[in-house]
Amino acid sequence: MSLDLDRIRKDFPALDGGVAYFDGPGGSQTPRQVPEAMLAAMTAGLSNRGTVTDAERRSEELVVGTRQAVADLLGCDPGGVVFTRSATQATYDVSRALSKEWGPGDEVVVTRLDHDSNVRTWVQAAERAGATVRWVGFDRETAELPVEAVRAELSERTKVVAVTGASNVLGTRPDVPAIAAAVHEVGALLYVDGVHLTPHAPVDVAALGADFFACSPYKFFGPHHGIVVARPELLERLHPDKLLPSTDRVPERFELGTLPYELLAGTTAAIDYIAGIASDADDRRTRVLESMAAVEEHEDRLLQRLLEGLRGIDGVTLFGDPERRTPTVFFTVGRREDREVYEHLATLGVNAPASNFYALEASRWLGLGDAGALRAGLAPYTSGDDIDRLLAGVAEAAG
Repeated sequence: MSLDLDRIRKDFPALDGGVAYFDGPGGSQTPRQVPEAMLAAMTAGLSNRGTVTDAERRSEELVVGTRQAVADLLGCDPGGVVFTRSATQATYDVSRALSKEWGPGDEVVVTRLDHDSNVRTWVQAAERAGATVRWVGFDRETAELPVEAVRAELSERTKVVAVTGASNVLGTRPDVPAIAAAVHEVGALLYVDGVHLTPHAPVDVAALGADFFACSPYKFFGPHHGIVVARPELLERLHPDKLLPSTDRVPERFELGTLPYELLAGTTAAIDYIAGIASDADDRRTRVLESMAAVEEHEDRLLQRLLEGLRGIDGVTLFGDPERRTPTVFFTVGRREDREVYEHLATLGVNAPASNFYALEASRWLGLGDAGALRAGLAPYTSGDDIDRLLAGVAEAAG
């Protein structure tokens, strides 16, 4: 089943301004259904969760309903869905809880492909515990992260391996199930940063083999907050710092303070929107899988068009060419400063920013230092005309 691009684009008010948005990896545009759901939640009457008043029950239903929506999106147990301020905070929270049991001689594995939120959090936790950090590089030419490169850094002292589900700058989609198998062979846990994977592919946390999986609703049409999911029995083993009166139930023990109910309402609306992109199946999980398959097909087709166009422009250097990737391109344009090209494109109504995008280790590994490069990321609302406008703008900058 294919998606109806014209219908989708009409749902995004931001597109009415005529801008071609290629900055989705930093935060997608939002369909009107999301703020409408948030407004409805905020004006219906809310309070702390409970069972006595209508407002209490409404808040409770919002939380429970959003946990189920996330479970339908990711193929996980709703009892293991934790809401946080951001995916970065989620990773800090989990790393701090896990590292309480680490000591000298224990090891943590991180990769140079990852966003810094899935690197520095673990490095800092290891330093506090006196544990050792082991680093995995990626192939500079292809941007692939070989399973054997990860396996080479594993030992019986490995506690956690942190890996991305998809690079937010190079698009690389590592073979996470194979990495998970290797990690579990030595008795370690796998923490997957799924922030950039979730907007672009069907996700099944169990099939991936992820013990923890983090994502951000604002990357898939929703509001700004974070999510981390895990098996409830695994969460039961962790004891984060919390206030004495707060519940010790899972997953609530990880959610500090009152939850942002309006953001949860927006997240459910975003997931319902995704589910309806290209499917009318009876259950939401099936609709999500069918719709995300259609999203992948649409984005892959446009990605090939973009790659072919960029390769035909003299002076453009593309970084990485992984076999499996999200629709994400990292590139430079001749001797032009990346910032110059970014600003030139902006004058044409094309948003394609330049930075390291917090993939600091990847930028350094590629020889780009901390400056990074230009990034163009596609989304379900991206059109062929958007691609043509970006290519024309890059050609002008290169010329």
